[in-house]
Amino acid sequence: MALRRRSKADPNMNMSAMSDLVFLLLIFFMITSTLVAPNAIKLLLPQSDSRTIAKQTVTVYINEYQQYLMEVGRNGQTSVLDNELLAQNIEIGLADSYDGSVVLRSDHNAPIQLVVNIYDVVDQINKKNNTKHKVILATKPKG
Repeated sequence: MALRRRSKADPNMNMSAMSDLVFLLLIFFMITSTLVAPNAIKLLLPQSDSRTIAKQTVTVYINEYQQYLMEVGRNGQTSVLDNELLAQNIEIGLADSYDGSVVLRSDHNAPIQLVVNIYDVVDQINKKNNTKHKVILATKPKG
């Protein structure tokens, strides 16, 4: 006696569950991406009409308390530095490149002498190592 199967396997795939999964993943990544905060230091940058985009090697901050801050290590923590430690850390940060850039994010009320000190440090490093590093002052758009 020949027994017959009542139901056969359907070779077609139902894609409605897959589209639901894709939309759920999309919503998840959209929500979690807004939780990332790229800059932990709040500064009121000076305003400018010019836009310069450069490869960022080292970032130095000058806060409203006239302190130098710089990211130390790979964990993204910033620490307050004096002039001597600042010069050493900038030199370490620029050691791997010939024409790297130091992005200076200064509070708009910081004295100009603190900004000039950063330019002097980079100039001394360029003379010492025969390199062509530059300092870029970060600004925000007017308006």
